Amino acid sequence: MEVPWVSIETLPQYVDKRVEIRGWLANKRSSGKITFLILRDGTGFLQATAFAGEHFDSEEVKSLKRIPLESSLIARGKVKEEKRAIGGYELELEKVEIVSEAEEYPIQKKEHSVEFLMENRHLWLRSRKQNAILRVRNQVIMAIHRFFQERGFTLIDPPILTPAACEGTTTLFALDYFDLGKAYLSQSGQLYMEAACMAFGKVYCLAPTFRAEKSKTRRHLTEFWMVEPEVAFYNWEDNMKLQEEFVSFVVQTVLEKCQRELEVLERDLKPLERVVPPFPRISYDEALNILHKKGFQIEWGDDFGGDEETAISEEFDRPVFIHHYPKKVKAFYMQPDPENPELVLNDDLIAPEGYGEIIGGSERIHDLNLLKERIKEHSLPEEVFSWYLDLRRFGSCPHSGFGLGVERTVAWICGIHHIREAIPFPRQIYRLYP
Repeated sequence: MEVPWVSIETLPQYVDKRVEIRGWLANKRSSGKITFLILRDGTGFLQATAFAGEHFDSEEVKSLKRIPLESSLIARGKVKEEKRAIGGYELELEKVEIVSEAEEYPIQKKEHSVEFLMENRHLWLRSRKQNAILRVRNQVIMAIHRFFQERGFTLIDPPILTPAACEGTTTLFALDYFDLGKAYLSQSGQLYMEAACMAFGKVYCLAPTFRAEKSKTRRHLTEFWMVEPEVAFYNWEDNMKLQEEFVSFVVQTVLEKCQRELEVLERDLKPLERVVPPFPRISYDEALNILHKKGFQIEWGDDFGGDEETAISEEFDRPVFIHHYPKKVKAFYMQPDPENPELVLNDDLIAPEGYGEIIGGSERIHDLNLLKERIKEHSLPEEVFSWYLDLRRFGSCPHSGFGLGVERTVAWICGIHHIREAIPFPRQIYRLYP
């Protein structure tokens, strides 16, 4: 009778049946005449048990103990329910075939430094915790696409090489682009989404972005992924409503589909369960008052950093919007408040539990002359924005959008300290390997 090759995550369907698992040896231990092999196949981890007796003699059981960690192998046996075992199931081994015997594995049970683990990121991905984080990331990305696709948005892919800055010129990666002068790695797909929304109405992109700021904080990467929707005829309040529905959808999807991963990460689920609309909304001025009461020496017109965002988030049990920032600390394209032009119709969404800003959004300037003024105020070259200004010349309308950082969101949902673990191969100012 042929034994089916199955994945570890599907084992509940095969209780008391013989199956084949193809994977790697993640761990092992022995107790008398029994050897326990912990196998992984990318979908989960499984305890496989070999007894001296019907299928293995004593020498064969001993030989199993000598298989090096991370050797690839094929294991056959019968699936049993075992609540004490990892994942709740066990494989009673009948045969083990080694496909490739590994050399001595550099990542051992002992404590390793972060530097060592990052140097071996290509191997660290195999660990149970890192596996869980990136499986959550996978669900976050799938939820992003589901949310927008189900609401009639069109996915538009922006270019990674651009002729101009979106967020300012000081954090750009520049390169020589043939005979055309300088090009830059994209800081954001937003300007292109604005063009696309004038063609499709509701659009979004999910793409890598690059920031050359020399920051070493736990919230920064030089290469990261952002989802950026843009909607024609949306004002700033429509925009915030979309954001809270979106973030809630993503979090609730992870809670539904990643129970096992969140358990591995020992994540407290109560804060995530509270992530449902409506989210609290406070103005920049109200946020400033909170900070002053908490002893922060910060003046009107200053932007908020990580410490300030954390202090504000402590006052709320779910993400909080801060809106109407001073114009001088925000990007050139943000629509001024008609009642107070020194403020803009924007918002930052601050995650709870000290994870800081996960979304920045705003209503965009739709008046041609005003946008020209703002480009000049920011000392940006108008000629490279000619195509962007065309959007205000031909059928301009109010429109709004936002950007959500995938890694910051994954780090918050997983409850991990540093976003370098929320991306498979992080790029930081001191790291370009592996």
